[in-house]
Order: sequence, then structure tokens, then C-alpha cells
Amino acid sequence: MDYNQKAKEILEAIGGADNVEAAAHCATRLRLVLKDESLVDEAKLDKMDVVKGTFATGGQFQIIIGSGTVNQVYAKLAPLAGVSEMTTKDDVKKAGTKKLNPIQQFVKVLSDIFVPIIPAIVAAGLLMGINNILTAEDLFYDGMSLIDANPGIADLASLINTFANAAFVFLPILIGFSAAQRFGGNAFLGAALGMLMVHPDLLNGYGYADALLEGTIPVWNILGFEIEKVGYQGTVLPILVAAFILAKIEQLLRKVIPAALDNLLTPLFTLFITGILTFTFVGPITRTGGDMITGGLVWLFETAGFIGGGLFGLIYAPIVITGMHHSFIAVETQLLADLARTGGSFIFPVAAMSNVAQGAAALAVIFITANKKMKSIASASGISALLGISEPAMFGVNLKLRYPFIAAIIGAAIGSAYITLNKVLSVAIGPAGLPGIIAIRVDVILHFIIGMVLTFVVAFALTFVFAKRQQLKEKKNESNAA
Repeated sequence: MDYNQKAKEILEAIGGADNVEAAAHCATRLRLVLKDESLVDEAKLDKMDVVKGTFATGGQFQIIIGSGTVNQVYAKLAPLAGVSEMTTKDDVKKAGTKKLNPIQQFVKVLSDIFVPIIPAIVAAGLLMGINNILTAEDLFYDGMSLIDANPGIADLASLINTFANAAFVFLPILIGFSAAQRFGGNAFLGAALGMLMVHPDLLNGYGYADALLEGTIPVWNILGFEIEKVGYQGTVLPILVAAFILAKIEQLLRKVIPAALDNLLTPLFTLFITGILTFTFVGPITRTGGDMITGGLVWLFETAGFIGGGLFGLIYAPIVITGMHHSFIAVETQLLADLARTGGSFIFPVAAMSNVAQGAAALAVIFITANKKMKSIASASGISALLGISEPAMFGVNLKLRYPFIAAIIGAAIGSAYITLNKVLSVAIGPAGLPGIIAIRVDVILHFIIGMVLTFVVAFALTFVFAKRQQLKEKKNESNAA
């Protein structure tokens, strides 16, 4: 492939070098911040064999090219566009943020904080799923679990459970590091703040409710003022707010403390002041707020039933288009961190239904379209969606043709309604697709599988129905024109 020629063609189609403000690439896509997206000739891009799809989101115009090829094209595009090959994703994010409205900016902040820690949460969650399979009764044996039938693996299950719990027990440390960095503070001070909030000398946060009922909450008595010695294990909102305050206090102190004393006094006062504020005001208030949000979501899931689940499944893919789905990560993390009360997350199973539906619709297009390029994109992206990555199928195939996207969201709605009716919950965050089975509560895995099959069949079949309808409509228009 002549990558230099491909880069020139892409650059011409996006409005030339003068229209490129920043550029970077990920594993499969060019990520561009353009001065004027109206100058983009999408029809020209669609005709290029190297381009698998395009879409605009989060202030960026993204061109799907594919793994192994995108970096080669970017290497030729960067000098032609007059941007440095050292342009980082952070630079693109900052440039793109300027074009976002306040709500989009808020969602982006949550995304920037939680996306980096997803691997740790996914690993812990999937380990939790494995532990559930080992310890669940009646899954493989009547009235017994795998470890009951095979006592020799009991310690293995215990070890896996310890590994699985770590990321959620010490969740404030992960979030503290990422959030402080995002808010412009020292990431290691953010991690230290998270450590303060889960220190073993504190009452474990999971035992707070019982201690409150029994009136046995330990306190620090400082000059007659009592501060509760309570930890924040498995919480999200307290450390988010505390990390924001820490970053702002640090920035303020660096302006007023002499440079000679900065490295000594700034970290000291930053951590001490933020710690005091966290345990006196921020923590108690945000813990209550987080509990209310979690309780409200659980109530909605249990009350709205299959109707609520169906509506959520219907709108999930449109939410992904806007990028707003990144805000679900914070909510889902809280639901999973408080499994004893919530039982799990209903968000992940619905996301899995949505991705499977997008994949099914894209795969159906293989048998409908005569366009060889579209067949190629549909096959690769359809499989990718079934495995949990739906954007290539959604933007590269389904939204372009419209009717597969409509079929997909209907299929997702029906599948989501079914799994919600049967109280399907996940105990982890994992690949939201076929591999996600391991993240589902053992007692409802069968319903999750049925939901995926139902979703796939409906989306696949409706794509054919809508395609036939589209063809009849086009023939009718042609005959009227004649």
C-alpha cells in the first residue's frame, strides 16, 4: 500500500492541512481535531479502500482505518498536515474539549478519570466471576459447589477471591491517583489521600451501617470536636470530590509558598488540610449522596422492571454515539463495589445486549449488500461487536445504512427487557459481549445467554426485513421517477 498517497487523499478529503488543529491515533483510528468539520468530504472518504468508517464524537473527527495500518498512515499524514508526530492523545483531548458543551465536558472528566483504571477493575471483576463459578451451588452439582465436590481447590477459590476484592476494597487509591492527575494535582498525593480513606485503623466502611445502628462508631476527639474514624472502602463519590479539593489546594499553595520550601510544605499542608476536610465534611456528605444514588438506581431497576430495561436497551446505542456512556463507568463501579446491597450491576448486561445487537445487524449486512468493501467492513466489525467493541460496526456499517441501526436498537431493547425481567445482574465489568458471560451472576447466566440469543436473532432478522422494505421503497421511487 502506498501510505503516502493514502495520507494525501485523506488530508484532501478532510479539508487540507490548514483545517487540522491536532492529530493522533489509537490502535485502529485516526483521531483528528478539525477547525471546521463542515469541510470534510465524507463521501470521498467512504470511497477509499483504506477507510473503514468515520464518525465525529467528543470534539474529534475519527477515521477508522484498522490495526497495523493506522500508524503507517498517521506517520505520513502528520508531516503533510503540519502537526508533529509527537502530538499526544492528551493534546488532542485538550483541543477537542474546547468544542464541548458543559455536560459533555463533565462526562469527559469522568471518562478521563475512570477509563485508565478500567483494566484493574475488569481484572478484579472477572476474577470475582471465576470465584462465583467455583463457589456457586447447583451450577455443576445438585446442592453442592465445585469446591464442595473438590475440597482440594478451596484454597484456590480463597486466593482468587482475595485477588478479586483488592481493587474494590482499595478503590479510592486507584481513583485518587487518576482523579488528582486529571484535576491538575500530584497523582501520588491523590493516591496517598485514597490510602488515608481506607487505612486499616479506621472502621471498615462496609461495617458502617451496622455500627451506626449499634452506636459503636469510633471517633477522634479533637478539642471537643468529634470526627468519625470511618473508612471509605468501595466508595466512588467521596474520593472524587476529595481529589478535586486536593488538586485545587495544591495549586493554591504552590502560588503562595516560597519556591525554596515548596517541595517540603506544599505536600504536607495539601494532604493534611484535604484529609481534615475529607473526614469532617466531604466524606460524610458524599457518602450519603453516593448511597442515595446507588439506592435510587437499585430501586429503579427493581421497580421499572422490563419496561425500564427495554427503554434503557433501546437508547443505549444512541447514548454511545454521544459519548455519554462513559459516565456510566462511575455509577457501575459504585454498584459493583457495594455488591452486598446492590447484588450487582444492571448496566453491563444491557451494554452487552446492545453490542451483540450491533454485531448481529452488521453481520446481516454481509448477506444483503453487494458492495465488497461494505461486506469486508461488516464481517470484521460485526465479530468485533459480538466480542464487546461495537463502534466499528455502529459507525462503519449500521449508521451509514440506517436500517441495520434501527434493527439493532430494537433487538437490544427486546433482549434488555428479557434480562431485566429475569433480574440479570453482573458482578464485574468485562467485555460487553459474548465473553461477558463470566461477569454475570451465576444464578442468572442462563437468562443472560437466552437474552443474547434473543437479541441476536431479532436484530439479525429485522435487518433483513428492513433491507427488503428499503429495496421496495427504492424501486417504487425509481418507478415514480420513470
